[in-house]
Amino acid sequence: MGSTLMMATKTKWSRRLGSLACAVLLGFSLSLVATAADARAGRSGSFGSRGTRTWSAPPSTSVAPGVAAPLTRSITPAPAYAAPAAPGLAAPAMGGFSRPGFGGGGFMSGLFGGFVGAGLAGMLFGHGFSGGMGGYGPGGGMGSILGLLLQLGLVFLLVRWGMNWFRNRSPQTAPRFGGNAYQPDQTANAAQQAPYASHQPVPMGRDMQVSPADFDVFEARLAEVQAAWSKADLNALRRLVTPEMLQYFGEQLAADSSRGVQNKVENVRLLKGDLAEAWEENGLAYASVAMEFEHVDYDVALDDGAIVAGDRMAPVVATEIWTFMRASGGQWMLSAIQQA
Repeated sequence: MGSTLMMATKTKWSRRLGSLACAVLLGFSLSLVATAADARAGRSGSFGSRGTRTWSAPPSTSVAPGVAAPLTRSITPAPAYAAPAAPGLAAPAMGGFSRPGFGGGGFMSGLFGGFVGAGLAGMLFGHGFSGGMGGYGPGGGMGSILGLLLQLGLVFLLVRWGMNWFRNRSPQTAPRFGGNAYQPDQTANAAQQAPYASHQPVPMGRDMQVSPADFDVFEARLAEVQAAWSKADLNALRRLVTPEMLQYFGEQLAADSSRGVQNKVENVRLLKGDLAEAWEENGLAYASVAMEFEHVDYDVALDDGAIVAGDRMAPVVATEIWTFMRASGGQWMLSAIQQA
């Protein structure tokens, strides 16, 4: 009986230890995944400029069938739309809501105030509300008729003023939507306010054709940019990317250097490429290309060259949309990177 109980206890603890070992192995595996470099040029971000199409999504392709990630950083201002003021709403004064005066203001307000003052004076001296208006003719008969008419008019104006006053006590705010314009939150990031949203016609340039020689340049730029990035060579990058992209790359390389690491991207090989769109505007040509490429991605320590993240022997595959720009007669330069 005791041996049976002992066997059951051992079996129970064996199962617990097995479950604990599986959990440790799973956590260790996840930690290996978390330490993968996945840093390449741009550090898997989306930034740069695409001219007038910066805040519109590039068309999907067979290489990148989904919607490209919106740009999170760009020198091109995001479109801002403000809702027009609602008609018929008075501007609030001193933090409250404006209310019309007695009788609607103006001449009627002054006349009404005079009548009330005169009537109160008459009541004060014992002549009735209309006594203060004065009398005309013998016995003040004309004054009585005139006083009656004025009292009826005063009652009408009082009722009208009361209705207006109660109606205007309800708060009134301008609508968030005005016509077809949308008023975004002022605290939101500019790149997130209207990503890929066209609220009004924007000149998008004229579509153009790209030659096979251009595709060869795009493939070469992919390898050249990654090689310059791996060497932290800003001079080489300056010949390959726009000044905006050079600034972003420089910031990322400086951050790596501050942490004492350097990212290496080697054995870059284009697997598939497809043109998303190409256009001309303001004397510049743009081409957005979806590229699926294989590469080795890892980080090394600056002091001893030891690998601290990633795997030098395990190729990985990435899909990104690169936008290239060139001036008339110039060479293609990288102007934006977006994640597929």
